[in-house]
Amino acid sequence: MSEPYPRRAAVTGMGVIAPNGVTTETFWKSTREGIAVLDRVTREGCEHLPLKVAGEVRGFDPSAAVEERLLVQTDRFTHFAMAAADLALADARLGRTVTDGSPFSVGVVTAAGSGGGEFGQRELQQLWGRGSRFVGPYQSIAWFYAASTGQISIRRGFKGPCSVVAGDEAGGLDALAHAARGVRRGTDVIVAGSTEAPLAPYSMVCQLGYAELSTADDPARAYRPFTSAACGFVPAEGGAMLVVEDEGAARERGARVRAVLAGHAATYTGASRWEESRLGLAHAVRGALDEAGCAPGEIDVVFADALGVPEADRAEALAIADVLGTRVPVTAPKTGIGRGYGAAPVLDAVAAVLAMEHGVIPPTPNVFDICHDLDLVTGRARTAELRTALVLSRGLMGSNSALVLRHGATGAS
Repeated sequence: MSEPYPRRAAVTGMGVIAPNGVTTETFWKSTREGIAVLDRVTREGCEHLPLKVAGEVRGFDPSAAVEERLLVQTDRFTHFAMAAADLALADARLGRTVTDGSPFSVGVVTAAGSGGGEFGQRELQQLWGRGSRFVGPYQSIAWFYAASTGQISIRRGFKGPCSVVAGDEAGGLDALAHAARGVRRGTDVIVAGSTEAPLAPYSMVCQLGYAELSTADDPARAYRPFTSAACGFVPAEGGAMLVVEDEGAARERGARVRAVLAGHAATYTGASRWEESRLGLAHAVRGALDEAGCAPGEIDVVFADALGVPEADRAEALAIADVLGTRVPVTAPKTGIGRGYGAAPVLDAVAAVLAMEHGVIPPTPNVFDICHDLDLVTGRARTAELRTALVLSRGLMGSNSALVLRHGATGAS
């Protein structure tokens, strides 16, 4: 029996834990106003490291968001994920009743690039300092990239399709696309997104091998993509989770359809081969537009990857021009909070949804003297009618991803 409506993947809920806000509302207020919160790293044990600036999440109390029995067996990145998932489900007006129909109708998909470094470091220190009997049993799972997917699904009783996407920084967008395809294939609801916590000493030392990492010590100058002063990216923690469900079913239950995940594509061009990422990113954009049935001229705003490396910035600017021309407004609000690896493009997707809802393009903090042919929104937010947004992401290991979002009022039509 055929379905009464085509299955389209809609965003009905969003939850954010970010350096500039631990709710979606505070995140958007700070993003819209272009407030930069990058600052000196304050995490204990990091004082002597050459990485001096990051986007830290402050004001987040994990004990207020997560049960004690789960806190002791999970890392900070999973605390963020569970809290953000709760916020997203509440925003979608699903809450604890989401599995009333069937627990097999709800799935989870997350992406993670760094895993549970803080938990792992603590247990390894116990191993070498006190012996194997002092290593907790959860060391085997808390650091693992799939921990957030597992803990959200277990905690909520979700028994539908569950997975973790290993897709470099671009994995955040790939996770949303994976959720969209799962919904189109028949799953009722999928909780999807990415959170990261890469600011523990062990994790930070691992990142020092990235040539693209900024080691500047001035928060206002450490992360300035698309400028002649670009010197790399600043890492961040936090992230976001989204509720993705069938658009028709969502409207039938009276849910607010905030956006439609209309099209996605991904490519691979090789680690740190930034000149080649021009072709790969452009190809991903074309693929996402094709899946969305969207003409290049329909894109109203681009949320850029904005790596902050001159070669990478140039490649991205050229890729955007190759497909969309140079007149489309571009923004990179992540310059105010840092680049949270796999979580960065998910936060951009949330910002894109909110930008379409409010008719405002948020600015790119700390960036003024653009040296590329881009209509980059800087200084202050720009009012605009926004119906379709494009979110871009590239990973340090060579992944490229593009996602087309449609305003909830227009959907995929």
